[in-house]
Amino acid sequence: MNSPIPLKQTFTKESLKKQFRLSEFLAEKIISSVAFLSIAIIFLIFIFVFKESLPLFSFGDKAKAKSEIQTTTGAEVETYGSETSTEASEPETYGEPTESLEPESYGTTTEDLNPVVEETTEPETYGTVTEDLNPDSTVEAEVVIDEKVTGNNEGADKTWSTFFSTEWVPVSDNPRFGLIALLIGTLKVTIIAILIAGPLAILAAVYTSCFASNRRKEIIKPIIEMLAAFPSVVIGFFAMMVLATFFQDVFGYDSRLNAFIGGVAMALAAIPIIYTISEDALSAVPKTYTEASLALGASKAQTAFSVILPAATPGIFAALLLGVGRVFGETMIALMATGNAALLSANPFESVRTFAATIGSEMAETVFGETHYSVLFFIGSLLFIFSFILNAVAEFYVKGKLIKKFQGK
Repeated sequence: MNSPIPLKQTFTKESLKKQFRLSEFLAEKIISSVAFLSIAIIFLIFIFVFKESLPLFSFGDKAKAKSEIQTTTGAEVETYGSETSTEASEPETYGEPTESLEPESYGTTTEDLNPVVEETTEPETYGTVTEDLNPDSTVEAEVVIDEKVTGNNEGADKTWSTFFSTEWVPVSDNPRFGLIALLIGTLKVTIIAILIAGPLAILAAVYTSCFASNRRKEIIKPIIEMLAAFPSVVIGFFAMMVLATFFQDVFGYDSRLNAFIGGVAMALAAIPIIYTISEDALSAVPKTYTEASLALGASKAQTAFSVILPAATPGIFAALLLGVGRVFGETMIALMATGNAALLSANPFESVRTFAATIGSEMAETVFGETHYSVLFFIGSLLFIFSFILNAVAEFYVKGKLIKKFQGK
């Protein structure tokens, strides 16, 4: 029996041309538009945050204020509360002027108790006390006004020098914006959180990927990832009310809210991110690695920790970097669980204050345009730059160099 001859199908340029489908076209344009819009929004946020901190980079306000004050002449001095003149010493009157200074009598006439009337009478002042009316006092008054008006500008010029101090006193006659204590506090909380969250999340990812059955994997992974859905305020409240009391009873330290409590609470927020990315990296390792290791006589534990884990190092390293970025910029947990005190100490059981908590607690109380306002936005710029650097390192260095190294390229 002869087999049927297959029909010969010819392809033309028109048949190979991609057909236009409206649904695919709209979906492609919407996805690309959302992607570009997200990038533009992030870029505009950074421009806004950095623009509000630009007054810290200008130092010409002091000279401008002095030149405006020195426009007053020696004959007239501007004061606050009342105006004085060196040419006339007559008091300012309200209503109709009176000719005599005799007291008003009721009923019988009274004897004049002050027959001698002085030729010059000093004006009655209301509110602030004015300077003496002699011409020599104009120079002194001018100097006093100069110091009052230009005092804040001198403090603004010295803001950069206070950044390297250890005191954070933004509301004072001599404000000090020491970022060293805030930086040390942020690093302490971040290091404690990563030391707790990193090993727990990576070991959980290794167990889920290499040892757990499919049924257990379907239970463990959603439960851990569900921690990411918890609001930060809930984790902070749990740390403030439960964890703080428990660890204080165990260790017996003085400060109930400190860097250690904040690190433990932030570890709960960082574990889902580190776990998810690490588990995906471990699952992406080719199965041939596992089969070859087991065929050579290695156990499951040896295969997991000596073969699969080193092969997934780039993804795990990226997970740790993203976890650091999550902890470094956390606001609500740091505000509720760290004590929020800018103390410079290496003791993990003392209260600290982080960059993000400083912005969250003080931004609503600042005056728009003042030095304190600009410093808070400058701190926000530092957080933005740090997060951008971490993501750039995780994207380009990890995926670029380390993956090529393990692939033998």
